[in-house]
Amino acid sequence: MNEQIGDEISPGPKKPRSDNLFHLGEFRTLWAAYAQSILGDQLARVALSLLVFERTDSPGWTAATYALTTLPALLSGVLLSGLADRFPRRTVMIGCDLVRTVLVGLMALPGTPLPLLAGLLVLAQLAEAPFGAAQGALLPTVLGERRYERGQRVMQITHQVGQLVGFAGGGVLAVWLGSHLSLGVNAVTFLLSATLVRFGVKARPAASADGGEHKTRLGAQVGGAAALIWSDRRLRSLVALGWLAGFVVLPEGLAAPFADEAGGGASSVGLLLAAHPAGMVLGAAILGRAQVGDERRRRLLGPLAIGANLPLIVYWLGPGVGVAMLLLLVSGVCSAYQITAGATFVLLTPANRRGQALGLARSGLIAMQGIGVAVGGLAAELSGSSANTIGASGLLGVLCTIPVAVAWSRAREAGAGAIPRRA
Repeated sequence: MNEQIGDEISPGPKKPRSDNLFHLGEFRTLWAAYAQSILGDQLARVALSLLVFERTDSPGWTAATYALTTLPALLSGVLLSGLADRFPRRTVMIGCDLVRTVLVGLMALPGTPLPLLAGLLVLAQLAEAPFGAAQGALLPTVLGERRYERGQRVMQITHQVGQLVGFAGGGVLAVWLGSHLSLGVNAVTFLLSATLVRFGVKARPAASADGGEHKTRLGAQVGGAAALIWSDRRLRSLVALGWLAGFVVLPEGLAAPFADEAGGGASSVGLLLAAHPAGMVLGAAILGRAQVGDERRRRLLGPLAIGANLPLIVYWLGPGVGVAMLLLLVSGVCSAYQITAGATFVLLTPANRRGQALGLARSGLIAMQGIGVAVGGLAAELSGSSANTIGASGLLGVLCTIPVAVAWSRAREAGAGAIPRRA
């Protein structure tokens, strides 16, 4: 069965060939909605980190709040991602955006107590997984197989650039606007995203072919997606490579306490948060060159995953903010392997099951990031050193990545013939 997965991929609609993806109206709309939402999200994350650290003066609570932006995806990715296969994907995206508009708008109200803020944040993040699954599953339909990996690379670069701009300017902008007004800006971006998708993306029927009967079998749908991933060595290894981001994300969750520990100010928090995305943009540009080739990119997944963790070990030496930014930049360059890993996973998954499978993979990725930040925050609280905690995370990440890299290499060699090649 595994060898035939690549043959089941729908080539997508026939469109005039163009080297510029932005000539496609639907892709332009999806990109624009995504780009402005990312900017708002990063501004909100910086504002929340500063707000909580100012109120509590605690690295543990700061990391825990950051983790709340990721952990709910573990639940919603399992239970709600299937909506992207059971209902029209455009409808799912619009509904999720409107829900987040209301919830984040409530978070923006002045004087909101921290417990209520945390509760609203959890509810808002529950909508992330079905939105991401619907968007990710819709993109191959909009672009077709030939353009898909290139389109995915554009979206990922946009994500990292959005993080770079949002984090770099977020510290200054959050101080200027205030935390609550910054959250209000984020609510507006969700509303704008819903409007763009409603009027710029074609209405399509649900991907599921079995109609209402399938809608009542949520357990079977989730179990089937999990079985699909587990039964294919390549999908299993790709998911594991993605989930290793749980180690690399820790410097983001501890950016505020580390900056304070290293003698930096509020503006240095944004710069530290921007360094890793900047590296990913550079890495994506390097790996995306035509000379590299699809097969070589896939061969490099394991070594790059190891390289993403190695720079963090240097944190044990107590670097200053400038050196830490350089380390995060190098880690980000290597972390660009996630783009190829994600695109390969989607291309190896049957089109009518992409929503649930992609939702499971993404929810696990986001949840692992949240767990990594939460555990790291607790460790920093107990040890009294954010730098040592990040260094330990880098070492543990290297040790965990080596067997996963070996497993992917063997799985790729065994099934390389079934991996789709770019036309």
